[in-house]
Amino acid sequence: MARMPCSWIPRLAGSLAFAFVISACGAPRPAAESQPSPKALQVVTTFLPITLFTRAVAGDCATVKPLIPPTLGPHDFQAKPGDLVALRGARVLVKNGLEMEGFLDKLIRSADNPSLKIIDSSRNVATLEAQENGNDQGHHGNHAHAHAHDHGHDHGAINPHIWLDPLRAVQQVENIRDGLVKADPGCAEGYKRNAAAYVAQLRQLDADFKRELRPYSGRTFIAFHDFAPYFAQRYGLKADYLVDIPEVNPSPADLQRVASEVKKTQLKALLSEPQEGNRSFNALAKDLGVKVAVFDPMETASDQASRNSGTYFEVMRRNLADLLKAFGA
Repeated sequence: MARMPCSWIPRLAGSLAFAFVISACGAPRPAAESQPSPKALQVVTTFLPITLFTRAVAGDCATVKPLIPPTLGPHDFQAKPGDLVALRGARVLVKNGLEMEGFLDKLIRSADNPSLKIIDSSRNVATLEAQENGNDQGHHGNHAHAHAHDHGHDHGAINPHIWLDPLRAVQQVENIRDGLVKADPGCAEGYKRNAAAYVAQLRQLDADFKRELRPYSGRTFIAFHDFAPYFAQRYGLKADYLVDIPEVNPSPADLQRVASEVKKTQLKALLSEPQEGNRSFNALAKDLGVKVAVFDPMETASDQASRNSGTYFEVMRRNLADLLKAFGA
C-alpha cells in the first residue's frame, strides 16, 4: 500500500482519520510495542522478570504472553480457563523455577500440550537456601535453614529470587536464549544477538552496583519479605526481613526482632515494597524514628512497564538509590 503524503493531514477531519494518517506518515513505534509476525513462535511466560527477560531475547522472532498478569504477583495467582487455552496454544513456556510458580505443574498437566517445551531459567544457577529467623546469608552462606516465622508459609527450601542478582539474571537470560534457539532454530541469530545485548547491560549494571555499594560492605538492610539474599550476597551486604512471603502478617516477635536490628545497625530506613507491607513498615518506622524507602522485588508492574524490557534496569537503579538512602548516603 502506498504511503499517504503527510501534507494531506490538514485536509482531513475527525480523530480516526487523523490517527490513521499519523500511522501512515511513519510515526515511530516504540521498540517495546513492535509486533512479531503472525507465524512467530508462541511463547508463554510466568511472571514479570521472566517476561522482561524473554521479551528482550525474543525481539521480533516470537510472540510473548505472560500467564500471570503483570499487576498480579505469583503468590496471588489463580488459574482461569483462559490460561489453559494459552498453554495449549503455546510452543514454549518460560518459568523462573525453584518453586516460585508452585501452581504451574498442575496447570501444565491440565493443559495437556505434549508439544510444549519448558524453559527453566534457573537451570544451573547457584542457589541459596531459605534463611532462618531473619539471619543474613552473609553469616550462613548456602546452608541456612527454611524459615516460616511460625506461620506455616515459606518459599520452600530454596530462595527463588535469583533475578535480583544481575549476574544470576545473566544466566537466566542465557538459559532463555538457549531454549528459544532450540525451539526455533530459524531465528537463532536473532535470539543470540538480542541476548548478547541484554547481557551486556546486565554486566554493566553489576559493575555499577559493585562500585556504588563497595563503601557499604558488611552493612545490613531490612526488607519487607525474604527476597534479597542473592542481591545481598553479590554485593557483600547482609539482608534481614520482616516476613517470609508478602501475604503473611508480621508477628510481635518479627517486629521486635527487626526493631532490635535497626537499633544495632543504625539503619536510616526500612525497605518496603510497592506491592506489600507499607502499613506494617510505616508503623514500625515511626516507632523507631526511621524512614521508609522502597526496594521493588519486581514481582509486579504496570502492563506498560511489562512490555519494556528496560524496566528491569530502571527498577534496579531506583532500588540502588533507595538502598543508599537507607544506609545514610
